[in-house]
Amino acid sequence: MFIAKQDPEVAHALQRELLREEEGLEMIPSENFVSRAVLEALGSVATNKYAEGQPGKRYYGGCQEIDVIEQLAIDRAKQLFGAEHVNVQPLSGAPANLAAYSAVLSPGDTVLGMDLSHGGHLTHGHPVTFSAKIYNFIRYKTTAEGLIDYEEIERMAREHKPKLILVGYSAYSREIDYARIKAIADEVGALTMADIAHIAGLIAGGEMNNPVPLFDIVTTTTHKTLRGPRGGMIMCKAMHAKAIDKAVFPGLQGGPHENVIAAKAVAFLEALQPEFKTYSKQIRLNAKVLEQELSSRGYRLMFGGTDNHLLLIDVSSKGVTGGEAEKALDAVLITVNKNMIPDDPRSPFDPSGIRLGTPAITSRGMKEVEMKQIATWIDEAIEHRANEAHLEKLRTEVKEMTKRFPLYPELAYE
Repeated sequence: MFIAKQDPEVAHALQRELLREEEGLEMIPSENFVSRAVLEALGSVATNKYAEGQPGKRYYGGCQEIDVIEQLAIDRAKQLFGAEHVNVQPLSGAPANLAAYSAVLSPGDTVLGMDLSHGGHLTHGHPVTFSAKIYNFIRYKTTAEGLIDYEEIERMAREHKPKLILVGYSAYSREIDYARIKAIADEVGALTMADIAHIAGLIAGGEMNNPVPLFDIVTTTTHKTLRGPRGGMIMCKAMHAKAIDKAVFPGLQGGPHENVIAAKAVAFLEALQPEFKTYSKQIRLNAKVLEQELSSRGYRLMFGGTDNHLLLIDVSSKGVTGGEAEKALDAVLITVNKNMIPDDPRSPFDPSGIRLGTPAITSRGMKEVEMKQIATWIDEAIEHRANEAHLEKLRTEVKEMTKRFPLYPELAYE
């Protein structure tokens, strides 16, 4: 590796990160492991090229091969999701959402979106975000049973007359009735937008409903369940294509990261293969096993369980906070994130819940039998969080399991 000679400090940190990923269980639901082909594209010569504009219509010369690469990414995304138009240039999910808003909204317009504490995303209107300073976000919540309340959304839509109705989530674990949302939007004359960042891979794999044929705009990240590089993407009806492209460039960003777009193209081709459907199915099977196993151990699952890849779990009944549970699981090499639960009485810095998911561990080949063992480790780590000897025992057991599921066996930075 050239980096080891050029910059041994960075090389050492990368090697330690590789070891962390290989030895532990990555269960943050927004994280995944890309293929070696995606890694190679990310580190390719495409990083050298400025290519402002769209394929065939650039503001720089020398874009012939870059145009080929970006067009491949666009065409493959269209095939995956049945999209009329695709822009693969957004740098991540948050700027993709901001670009989508700016394409179809004027400052002060009303947006009906999901409340953060009930499973939505920061960019869906949380007051701390920049977009909330521009647009009037009205936020809906889930029912007492933890499900999206379509009747309440319909009532709120009639009352507030939003320009845009937004669905999608970062911690909600159930399916969405996109046709019902579209009918509500049509009734009040609103546009429709779905943020499928978490579930794009499950949609591409045929495991969850696809809003793209129905909705005006659909945004996503390209990592998470889609198992591509960190980046964003916007899909839309043809009537919004010009506005979306202008909102991305020159509206919000300059030269696209063509090495990332090359990696997106590679990942989209992988997602078009039959093996990806098998992978997507296993993600949900694994999540269901974790749901059953953790429920049987007395953990309260938000939203009544899961239809996708993630679980939001109230750990307060175990006498711990989300932060304490995250720390205990970190100690045994199981990586999750603390997370607020609906109407959480605690602060976001130390909430009542944890969020975990199955995309990354499924990428390594783990299946139902491993999920049962992982659920046992999660419970034991939280139960014995003050017992260092017990935590050391669990760390050893986790390492023994992960050795059976090598991540990048030939990769090294030192």
